[in-house]
Amino acid sequence: MNILIRWGKFNAVGAMGMVLQLTALAVFERCAPGHYLVASAAAVELAILHNFVWHLHYTWRDRAGDSAPLIRLVRFHLSNGLVSMLGNLAILRLLVQEARLPILVADCIAILCCSLINFCLGDHWVFRATSA
Repeated sequence: MNILIRWGKFNAVGAMGMVLQLTALAVFERCAPGHYLVASAAAVELAILHNFVWHLHYTWRDRAGDSAPLIRLVRFHLSNGLVSMLGNLAILRLLVQEARLPILVADCIAILCCSLINFCLGDHWVFRATSA
């Protein structure tokens, strides 16, 4: 598959995941105000699981892979999950506490900052093409 088509699919899934993450963050922050990093971590995890399922069945469905979906889920958490979780929390803390940006605006910026790294990790490790 053409890399630009795959990048487009990745971003479509990412956009859905972003809506889910921002919605969850808004709900969690409303339920537990003042605990935005905990709320963000929970929202990121929901988006990670959502995105994994969509990437497995849509973005990289043409790559049968050399491993079971559970192995890919572990790889996804070790790569995209860690980048998303650590990147999001670090950037969010900086933008909320230092720059005084609203939480949802800061979260959008954090998500976008992590996306290119996550695409590369997904394409080259999590859902890598197998040798024919």
